[in-house]
Amino acid sequence: MQYVWQHRLWLQQDMRTVDGRIVQVIDPGQLNTGAGPDFFNAKVKINGEIWVGNIEIHVRASDWMRHGHDKDPAYDSVILHVVGKDDIAVRRSNGETIPQLRMPCSPDFSSRYSELVGQAATELPCSTIISLLPEIYLTDWIATLAHERLYNKVDRINNLLQRNAGDWEETCYITLARCLGFGTNSDSFERLALSLPLRFMGKHSDSLLSIEALLFGQSGLLDNAPSDAPYVTRLITEYRFLAGKFSLRRPENLGWRMARMRPPNFPHRRIAMLATLIHGGFRLMSDIISATDETSASNLFRRKLTGYWATHYNFGPTRARQPLALSESSLSIILINTVIPLTYAYGVSRGDNTICDRATTMLQSLKPERNSIITLFDRAGIKCPDAFTSQALIQLRREYCEPRKCLYCRIGHRMLAAKVKP
Repeated sequence: MQYVWQHRLWLQQDMRTVDGRIVQVIDPGQLNTGAGPDFFNAKVKINGEIWVGNIEIHVRASDWMRHGHDKDPAYDSVILHVVGKDDIAVRRSNGETIPQLRMPCSPDFSSRYSELVGQAATELPCSTIISLLPEIYLTDWIATLAHERLYNKVDRINNLLQRNAGDWEETCYITLARCLGFGTNSDSFERLALSLPLRFMGKHSDSLLSIEALLFGQSGLLDNAPSDAPYVTRLITEYRFLAGKFSLRRPENLGWRMARMRPPNFPHRRIAMLATLIHGGFRLMSDIISATDETSASNLFRRKLTGYWATHYNFGPTRARQPLALSESSLSIILINTVIPLTYAYGVSRGDNTICDRATTMLQSLKPERNSIITLFDRAGIKCPDAFTSQALIQLRREYCEPRKCLYCRIGHRMLAAKVKP
């Protein structure tokens, strides 16, 4: 009912108070998300007389009494009580009767809303209207969603930056580690990075074995490794020494997931990749800021694994087919989830729109992600030419469809509004 009132989706010809007076809404007011009446500073005309004040909305008029509004002076400013059922008349604390309006909307609005929201988490009930929307309308919504998703990532980076006392390299290290989890193991990678500050590995950055020992030791993946393998023995010995030196506490049960995962995506290879970036000194954030385009940014991560990890996927007998740490699609994901958000966040912190624009341009130049979400919208008629659009569609699905927030989605609003207006 708040949604209908806020967006003027009522049937105007039926806008009358319960005692028959004509109601015209000049301004529905501002939605109140805190305590007090539902809408502030509304302006309505009742039988030609203008009223200015607040609006209260209830399913039943008797909820006014049930909520104690009749004794609360904060509700004396209510100029119109909007209800679904007018079972009683309501009054202010001084006894004055408040004009009351039964919400006039299409009889099938509630059922259509329930149908839309009820299917949103599993299907795309708005698919029939998407292809009919004006292109400019859809383009504007996609741009908003893409920036909304980017801002969410920037917020995460800013929180890490604050936690790390403004250290951009440490923040970059944790952000990259999370990204290397590629969704499935993202939380585990982030916890690993948080448990092992970059400065500890920086003291041994000239030794790849020491860095690998610290990362694999903290990860817990050494626990089930075959101890008779010479490489594993060296890692265990080195980790025990360094863990004592730095008084490290290993995180409890990082919960690595490897079931039904292709061997190239095992966390072992991702950790080995992270070690190669730290080996020799971690200066990735400064390199990211210096990258001018997609190619130069991708080249920062085109690493070949050496030694044991050039031929292994894990600590077992599984053999790697090639030493490249990341596929082209994985490189693209790192650009989307690490390079671009870090670049944008850095630009915002410096007040440099040129850096922010470079991040957005890079996102628009990347190929789109390919997953079930993109396929779902493609079938509905939304084409996805680049990563800027694919990020927008992922944001739409994750933050609006799945949580059933159709009322806050412009597509859902358009669909409901079209069904309700006379």
